[in-house]
Amino acid sequence: MGKDTQTKGTVFVALAANLVIAVAKAVGGLISTSPALLSEAAHSVADTLNEIFLLAALRRSRRRPDAQHPFGYGKERYFWSLLAAVGIFVMGGCFSFYQGITAFHEHEPHTLKAFLIATAVLVISLIAEGSSLVKALLQVRGGAREHGRSFRTELREGEDPTLRTVIGEDSAAVLGVLLALAGVGLHWATGGRQWEAWASLAIAVLLMFVAYRLGKDCRDTLIGEAADPRLRQRAHELLTRQPEIDTVTALLTMRLGVDSVLLAVRVDLTEGIDSETVEEAAVRIKSTLAEEFPELDQIFLDVTDATAEDRREAHELGRSLRAEAARHEGRN
Repeated sequence: MGKDTQTKGTVFVALAANLVIAVAKAVGGLISTSPALLSEAAHSVADTLNEIFLLAALRRSRRRPDAQHPFGYGKERYFWSLLAAVGIFVMGGCFSFYQGITAFHEHEPHTLKAFLIATAVLVISLIAEGSSLVKALLQVRGGAREHGRSFRTELREGEDPTLRTVIGEDSAAVLGVLLALAGVGLHWATGGRQWEAWASLAIAVLLMFVAYRLGKDCRDTLIGEAADPRLRQRAHELLTRQPEIDTVTALLTMRLGVDSVLLAVRVDLTEGIDSETVEEAAVRIKSTLAEEFPELDQIFLDVTDATAEDRREAHELGRSLRAEAARHEGRN
């Protein structure tokens, strides 16, 4: 819950910044008739609505399991983050694309007053968006220290989609403001309005790319993404070390939420174990797994007789888990 409180604070900062900036950009864009500034206004409006989606995700994903949702509501966080990605694409990207296309056919004069208004609004926006981005990145750095991995790895593979969405939005916002500033500046310097049109189109492409990346991450988890390869490999090693287990024939995982993972294991026990010992061993093994890996809050242990084919697959399972964990470690 402490992480959620920190993430909620980051989202609130982004919400406040985007709300104020959206109003400033819209007013400034209407006064200056700058298509690049109006595109950025649409961008900020989309981000503002998306922060509301993310706050809903934080609240709803922590609801307790019930009869209709026995594994809890952890995946709601990914659903609302997916909606946020759609919002970035539709409200930000499509409107910016429209502004860019129409700007090629407009020929309104760009006065010094309009240039100064657009520039002032964009510079203030850059400071506000940059401050929000810095706060989100500081939270990522704290997570990297906690998990003992690099900043880049934490940024790429952090479990919280809400934080990744905020960082994606803020990064796109900072780059979008820089593109708008370039378009406005070149328009003033050359007298060609097409520079702002190109800036609007560049902002549209940027927003659509960010929306695609965020949506892809959420889609993978909603479909049913496996847990971290290192966790799977370590869980497999722990199981194979248990004296009652002869062979681990299958090990399946699925992320249910930010800090919730389902583990389903099929094992063949050593010969000569009576039914009472089997029950005691199952309870102890589950307890050991839960203690070693706190994120494993749903553990299912299936005892079966392994065939010769199962044993061959079990050998391949151990080899593939070690190889995948090694590749994952190498990328980090």
